[in-house]
Amino acid sequence: MAILLAEIQPDDVVRAVKHDVPYLFAGAAFITVGIIALAFTAFRKKYDQLLIYFAFFASLYGLRLWLQSDLGTFSLRSSFLFMRLRTATDYLMPVPAFLFLNAAGLLRRFARIVLSAFALVGLSCAIAACVWGPSNRLSQINQLAAIIALIVLTASMLRKNSSAGPDLAAVRRGLLVFVALALFNNLRGALNFPVPGIEPLGFAIFLGSLGYVAARRTLQRDHELREIQSELEIAKRIQSSILPSQFPSSDNFRVAARYLPMTSVAGDFYDFITTKPSHAGLLIADVSGHGVPAALIASMVKVAAGTQRIHARHPAEFLWGMNNALCGNTQDQFVTAAYVYLDSESEFFSYAAAGHPPLLLLRDRQVQEIEENGLVLGLMEDANYSEVNHPLLPGDRLLLYTDGLLEAANPAAEFFGKERLTKLLIATAALSTEQAADRLLSTVRDWSPKQEDDLTVIVCDFRGCTKPDTF
Repeated sequence: MAILLAEIQPDDVVRAVKHDVPYLFAGAAFITVGIIALAFTAFRKKYDQLLIYFAFFASLYGLRLWLQSDLGTFSLRSSFLFMRLRTATDYLMPVPAFLFLNAAGLLRRFARIVLSAFALVGLSCAIAACVWGPSNRLSQINQLAAIIALIVLTASMLRKNSSAGPDLAAVRRGLLVFVALALFNNLRGALNFPVPGIEPLGFAIFLGSLGYVAARRTLQRDHELREIQSELEIAKRIQSSILPSQFPSSDNFRVAARYLPMTSVAGDFYDFITTKPSHAGLLIADVSGHGVPAALIASMVKVAAGTQRIHARHPAEFLWGMNNALCGNTQDQFVTAAYVYLDSESEFFSYAAAGHPPLLLLRDRQVQEIEENGLVLGLMEDANYSEVNHPLLPGDRLLLYTDGLLEAANPAAEFFGKERLTKLLIATAALSTEQAADRLLSTVRDWSPKQEDDLTVIVCDFRGCTKPDTF
C-alpha cells in the first residue's frame, strides 16, 4: 500500500490502521516468542545456541514488521535514524536464521557456504545503510542475494537424505511454505507488483517448525544430561564401594582416610593392605586426568593392588608388580602411587613411591619428609623401584596425600603448598586421626573454594605394639 508522506490525511491514517493491524499483531507475537525463548534460556542457566538464535530470529522479524508498517512511517518519518534502522533490520533479519540452521546441523556444505556468503552480504548492506542511508542499489543487491539463498536452501532441504530425521522433516515443511511466500515477496518488490505481501504467514509457519526443532533438541539434551547424571551417580556409588570404608580394628594403629573427588567420579584411590593385626599396609594413588576415564583407571589400580598382596611386606616389589599389571592398559594415562608398610612388632616401616608426593612423618612436633620415588606406574614395564626403612616409634603420625592438596590455589593463584601442609600437620597433632583428616581437607577447601583436583589424605597414628598376634 503506497502512502504519500508529503501530505497525510485522516483517511490515510484509517486505511493504514486497517492495513497494519494484522502485521503489528504478528510482529508483537513474534517478538513475544523471542522474549520467551530468551527467558527460558536464562531460566535454565545454560547457554543454548539454538534457542538464542531462534529468539533473535523471531524478535528481529517481529521488529521488522513493526518498522515496515505505515503507522511507523507516519510516526517517525522525520527521524534521521528511522529509515536507516528499518532498512538495516530488513538486511540483518536472515543472519540469525542462517546461524540457527547451521547450529542445528541442517545445512549441507554447499548450502552452508552460500548462506554464509548471503549473511555476509546482508551484514555489509546493513552497515552501508546505517552509514550512508538506504538506496535502491542496496535493496536490489539484497533482494537478489535473498532469492539465490532461498533457492539454494530449498534445494538443499529437498535433496534426499537417508539420515534425515524428524527435525529436518519439520524444517522442510515450514521452509517450503516460507520460501514460496518469501520468493513471492522479493519478486513482488523487485518487479513492483501492487500485491499485498503475505510473507509473515509463511514466516509464522517456518518459525513454528524452527521452534519445534529448538524445543525438541533442548528437551533431548536435557534428557541425555539426566541420563548421564544418573549414570555418574551409579558410577560414584560403585567407585565408593571399591574404597575401604574404614581401617580394620587395631590396637596398634589408628587410621583415617578422606576422599573428596573434584567431580562425581575421580582418579584418586586408596586401600589398606593388612596381613596381621600388628602389621598394616597403606596405599594411595592418583591417576592423571579427571572424571570417568580416571575413575576407570582407578578401578584397574584396585585390581592391580589386589594381585600384589603377596608382596605386601615389600613396598618396592609391591609397586613393581602393580606397574607391570597396569602397563599397556592405561590408555597413555599414568598413575602416581605411594605405599608404606608398618610393622608394630619390629617397630619400623618401609616406604616406596612412584612419582608421588613424599610421605610426611610427624614426630615430637617435628615433620620429616620421607621420599623414595621411582617412575610413575603404567608407563614402562619392569621399571625399578626401591624402598627405605625407618624406625617407627609410639606417637608417630604419618600422612599420605595426593598432589591436589599441594596444588590447591586460592583466588590470588597461590598454591597451598608443602610448607602450609607441614604447619597444618603440626597444628593438628593433638587431634584424633579422624579429626585431623577432616581439618586437613576443610582447611584446603577454605583456601581454594574452587576445587580443581581430587583431594585424598590418609592419616595414621602408631600407638605401639600393645597386643601380640595370636596365630
